[in-house]
Amino acid sequence: MVTAEFNPFAPGMLANPYPMYRALREHSPVSWSPLMEVWVFTRYDDVVAVLNDSRFSADRRQARNRFSEMVTKQEQGFGPFARTQTMLSSDPPNHTRLRRLVSKAFTPRAVENLRPRIQQIVDQLLDEVGDRGEMDLVSQLAYPLPVIVIAEMLGVPPEDRARFKRWSDAVVATLGGPFAPPGVLEEARRSIEELAAYFSHVMADRRRHPRDDLISGLVAAEEQGQALSEDEIIAMTILLLVAGNETTTHLISNGTLALLRNPDQLQILREDPSLLPSAVEELLRYAGPVHGTGRVAKEDLEAGGQVVKELQVAFVLLGAANRDPGKFPEPDRLDVRRNPSDHVAFGDGIHFCLGAPLARAEAQIAIGTVLRRFPKLELQVEEPEWGGTFIIRGVKQLPLRV
Repeated sequence: MVTAEFNPFAPGMLANPYPMYRALREHSPVSWSPLMEVWVFTRYDDVVAVLNDSRFSADRRQARNRFSEMVTKQEQGFGPFARTQTMLSSDPPNHTRLRRLVSKAFTPRAVENLRPRIQQIVDQLLDEVGDRGEMDLVSQLAYPLPVIVIAEMLGVPPEDRARFKRWSDAVVATLGGPFAPPGVLEEARRSIEELAAYFSHVMADRRRHPRDDLISGLVAAEEQGQALSEDEIIAMTILLLVAGNETTTHLISNGTLALLRNPDQLQILREDPSLLPSAVEELLRYAGPVHGTGRVAKEDLEAGGQVVKELQVAFVLLGAANRDPGKFPEPDRLDVRRNPSDHVAFGDGIHFCLGAPLARAEAQIAIGTVLRRFPKLELQVEEPEWGGTFIIRGVKQLPLRV
């Protein structure tokens, strides 16, 4: 009997994880990983089922495996992240309360109102490219755009954006779990301390002088008479900064790379810009930045034909589910007309990505503007260098001739 094993650290996995995903789906669609001590789910239907099953918890600290124990130990110095739960790691009713307090800023209507400002930022960033004839899409557009947008939403002044990006990158570098080098962990701890001190100062200012920004809203918010604690607000702001930053950067750069590698699809999009919304959905499915997430079984249960024991982890491979031929015909083919609105690039269930409308808007505007302003885009490298982790992956640079 042919089997396949999940090894996120295999050579070439960052650059192209899809052959491994295919082997797992075909030969071991639900399998136990001795390396990770988790159940790995790869089929679309199984992934959606796990993410919508209330018998699984998002609080991964409960898990009983060496991986989880190492993560918990690693995060002990992570200040408010260690002391309090965020939307990412909580279950109802706490998750419901936290999400409701911040969700108004990310509704489709709220994001629609942000579109003119996002367009303005994109135009300003591309104006800086000037007549040089070349650019690095990551550092000159995909990297600064999301941090400027979320910083403005939070109420952070322009002069602090560079520090914000540095802090965010340091925290994101630990998302691959406990295998990050000690120097990376130390930098993340220091960054969280600095972020917490920064936001604590901003919160004190907003209590005295409220403004029309997200931090003022969180400070003032009360849900059924229960305000957020200071630790909860700090953890929430750090989460919003990190979650909405690296992921959107990679969506824009991975998506642009996918289009350049599929010139027929790039041409279709150039000829019909009205396809941009469906194209971004297809890029999320085909080359989305977030590849996996975990849930912890609250009790012994059956999932995907396997018995998952209480406190064992179900690790769902979103990147594998999005290439499942049982759900998406010819899944390894990019098709900007496909409009796969039921992909799982943003997760599913109650933890479906809160910032999805904002990520979609930023990607549509950024990619659409690049294609409009630069009709002769060319890659300057054969194979870009890939970075990130098996959780969130993306190219480090994307040098283009424009």
